[in-house]
Amino acid sequence: MPLDNVYESRFELLTEQFRKTRCNSVALANLFDREDWMLQSMVEASPIKWNLAHTSWFFEQFILRPYASGYKTFHPDYNYLFNSYYQQVGAMHARGARGLLSRPLSSEILAYRAHIDEAMLALLDRGQVQEEIASLVVLGCAHEEQHQELLLTDITHGLSLNPMAPAILSRADNQADGPQDSKAPELTWTDFEGGVFEFGGDRQDQKMAHMFDNEGPRHQQCLTPYRLANRPATNREYLAFIEDGGYDKSVYWLADGWALRQAQEWRAPIYWRHRDGAWFNYSLFGLEPLDLEAPVSQLSFYEAAAFAEWTGFRLPTEFEWEHASLTVSTKGRFLRGADFQGPQGAVDAPQNAGLLQMFGDVWEWTASPYVAYPGFRAPTGAIGEYNGKFMSSQMTLRGGSCATPEGHIRPTYRNFFPPNARWQFSGVRLAQDA
Repeated sequence: MPLDNVYESRFELLTEQFRKTRCNSVALANLFDREDWMLQSMVEASPIKWNLAHTSWFFEQFILRPYASGYKTFHPDYNYLFNSYYQQVGAMHARGARGLLSRPLSSEILAYRAHIDEAMLALLDRGQVQEEIASLVVLGCAHEEQHQELLLTDITHGLSLNPMAPAILSRADNQADGPQDSKAPELTWTDFEGGVFEFGGDRQDQKMAHMFDNEGPRHQQCLTPYRLANRPATNREYLAFIEDGGYDKSVYWLADGWALRQAQEWRAPIYWRHRDGAWFNYSLFGLEPLDLEAPVSQLSFYEAAAFAEWTGFRLPTEFEWEHASLTVSTKGRFLRGADFQGPQGAVDAPQNAGLLQMFGDVWEWTASPYVAYPGFRAPTGAIGEYNGKFMSSQMTLRGGSCATPEGHIRPTYRNFFPPNARWQFSGVRLAQDA
């Protein structure tokens, strides 16, 4: 195929990726009423309306303003209102006050998105897009996909505080995949040999369509022999931890986690409710009886580590997790457009199926702090603030979740949250030394 046709095909794909990403965000937002779009339940969460605007601002700030000749800014105040944390770009509205922005109206935010879409598609339609612009478009789409996940997790937290426990979705529209009267496979172990292995992504590897800067450089790490559980821990197993007094015994907890458990009176995962002698869980499907076979979710790192200590095992390192994940497919239960299902158990899997649910359903906490790989250097300019400056006081998670857009995850992908974060679809897979 002639080179010109290769480039034409590539940028057609890039345009399609942009269109699809932008449409999916609006489709997700439209699952909720406009009154819900303003909801901000904590500093760490952002309203739907703000997410829709911020993801548009990203394309405007990093692509349209510097590269689109004749581009006209939609509104002079939006750089201040919808900048998240890019200090080199300028001042920003307080993170915890995003829910106070009743203006601009939702209709104006949608008009802003349309303005950005029109300008971006015109830029991509020119036929000769610089490699630097193409890379930024891919980054912008990946960034927006991250915010699609945040949109779901943030609004779930806000709605969980409503005494009415509103159900946004219906199980009639999103049937669970497995037989609900079956049990998850028995917990078994897969052995892995030790040795020196390479980890992380390589930007020169053309098989990787995209990677974030924190996934590299590719480097070597030494692993000792280890074992990994065949599946994530289930609600049934975590309930046994609770019933054994796991939240009352400091011996299982890291010191900071124990202090936080006491101060905030943690007794169970954040969305669990105990009513009339039975356990329920809140989700976008409302308050439902706890699915004992589903992976336990919405755990902080402290809770995951305490549970692992109670079992007599441990959390895997992120390098053990990545090494093991290379032996399985990246297919899993992810977000498909606006089709959200929630985490579900591997109840239809045969007992000897090997590693299950490494990808999708729930993020898996690792024992690894989120730090730079050897040789890491953040990109220059404001775009370099994307990941590098958060490499402190956070823990690494792997694998993606049911709220992660399909196609977004790969074995080298590194997510990170503070150890006290409880509102993500974060669970635990046990490990042990071999």
